[in-house]
Amino acid sequence: MEEKIKLTDLPRNERPREKMLLYGAESLSNGELLAIILRTGSKSENILNLSNRILSQCGGINGLLNSDINDLQNLKGIGEAKATQLLALSELSKRFKSFKSGDEIKIKQPQDVVEYVMEPMRYLKKECLKVIMLNTKNIVIKSVDISIGSLNSSIVHPREVFVEAIKCSSASIIVCHNHPSGDPTPSKEDIGITNRLQECGKLIGIDVLDHIIIGNGTYISLKEKGVL
Repeated sequence: MEEKIKLTDLPRNERPREKMLLYGAESLSNGELLAIILRTGSKSENILNLSNRILSQCGGINGLLNSDINDLQNLKGIGEAKATQLLALSELSKRFKSFKSGDEIKIKQPQDVVEYVMEPMRYLKKECLKVIMLNTKNIVIKSVDISIGSLNSSIVHPREVFVEAIKCSSASIIVCHNHPSGDPTPSKEDIGITNRLQECGKLIGIDVLDHIIIGNGTYISLKEKGVL
């Protein structure tokens, strides 16, 4: 079994843990923070070099946090254990950005929805349809991912969209999905799906308040565009 180089094997002034204790976490680079989380490198590469290389190959911290298990395990020096550590870090980051301090989230305008879903959705490599369920005071009850893959009317069935909303006794819903291209311009299919869901919502008694399309740092609200 090969012997791994640990952080404690590095010169003291290069050890991220000691640097953090002396100067605070904000003084560390992304690579140094990642090194503290992963802890060990390999016989041929210390943890700082490994961490910096991973960040470079993933395209930075955002790319890393949006990589899946296969992407991570394809990186040299990342086995199952380190891949699961990174996935856990990614999920914690997404939950923090989505739920903030855990306080109730009230939706007053499209920008509130964007702040809620932008970070988890902007870097996704496939289209994902998310439904946000609201109570009578427009407070978020729950959000669920309904489908992953190119959106079309055969995949996005109203039954799947409304089933959780009915279970949660939702007063209304907001539909969100991302465009992996980064351009949130709605397609004819996007508009068709929106109109179909709106009509079904009227029959069920659950209002479809908006359909928001997420791009890379940008968005389009179909309510603001007059579709809804």
